[in-house]
Amino acid sequence: MKLVSFLQDDQMRIGLIRGDEIIDLSKADPGLPTCMKALLEMGPAGLERVRACAGADATLLVQNVRLLSPVRHPEKVVCVGVNYADHAAESGMALPSEPVIFNKFPTTLRGHGDEIVLPPTSSEVDYEAELVVVIGTGGKNIRKEDALHHVAGYTCGNDVSARDWQKGKPGGQWLLGKSFDSFGPTGPFLVTADEIGDPGNLRICCRLNGKVMQDSCTDQLIFPVEELIAYVSQVASLKPGDLLFTGTPPGVGMARNPAVFLQPGDQVEVEIERIGILQNSVVGRR
Repeated sequence: MKLVSFLQDDQMRIGLIRGDEIIDLSKADPGLPTCMKALLEMGPAGLERVRACAGADATLLVQNVRLLSPVRHPEKVVCVGVNYADHAAESGMALPSEPVIFNKFPTTLRGHGDEIVLPPTSSEVDYEAELVVVIGTGGKNIRKEDALHHVAGYTCGNDVSARDWQKGKPGGQWLLGKSFDSFGPTGPFLVTADEIGDPGNLRICCRLNGKVMQDSCTDQLIFPVEELIAYVSQVASLKPGDLLFTGTPPGVGMARNPAVFLQPGDQVEVEIERIGILQNSVVGRR
């Protein structure tokens, strides 16, 4: 299934994609919540109720609503650095022996079609196409062998990064460099895990103004999804709706010669096989 969060008449709702239509789930089944996180907290039973709505008449055209980030208010947005072998080679870095974990503030999240806002305090804002894991069933000390059973689905993400903060500030401000408002677009859909199959075999690419900048496959992940879930859950209990950005492939702007950073008017697209295309425009510093 492809699920969305959307805004209509200033009210947030969740829906099921059917062709070019959205089935408004709160109208198809008034017992369902209007928030994706609350739906995921219902567990597998909630998703089964969504499946039962597939033939409902409570539909809207996708083009007539504003799509939001699929999970609006996750408790955690966990990110992984240097997790593609081809990206590590591009950057001249040795492969890490353990995952490199950081995070973004949830206030970074934006949806498909929303703007990426360049902050006045950075002149080196970069794009990073990423596969994003959406946690369904929470847990602590999750075994690698069980980890994929804790995944509700996947979405496209852009780990927008202010490199002059991430690299140039004392100590390296990874958290702040990754956490300017609007630096975490995700969407357009949450595609349930059963439709994705193996998350370690998906083509992923990023286009900047129509030009392909990143083009790889998740088979290049140094630490696959199940290993990341097991690793992080040693430390923090994962909760329904938590997001896990899994790392970016080669071709980022910082690694190019000359470097390519986002500019006002740019259009950025992240496309992941079997998930969709996340598109965002870039606007000037505010």
